[in-house]
Amino acid sequence: MKISVERARCEGYGFCEQSAPTLLRLDEEGELEVLLEEVPAADIEVAQAAVRVCPVAALKLTDA
Repeated sequence: MKISVERARCEGYGFCEQSAPTLLRLDEEGELEVLLEEVPAADIEVAQAAVRVCPVAALKLTDA
């Protein structure tokens, strides 16, 4: 699976980073950075949690 961010929607709350720090992080300017676009099988549940907690639905998981 792949995780992506719709930058126009992201408001930098950071809930996703807290849920999936190995996959996502906010940079110094509050922009979300996808650390691993291709989600390892072991992190699928973590990625799903990050997508769920985004209050503006800026994250998306898709099949690779």
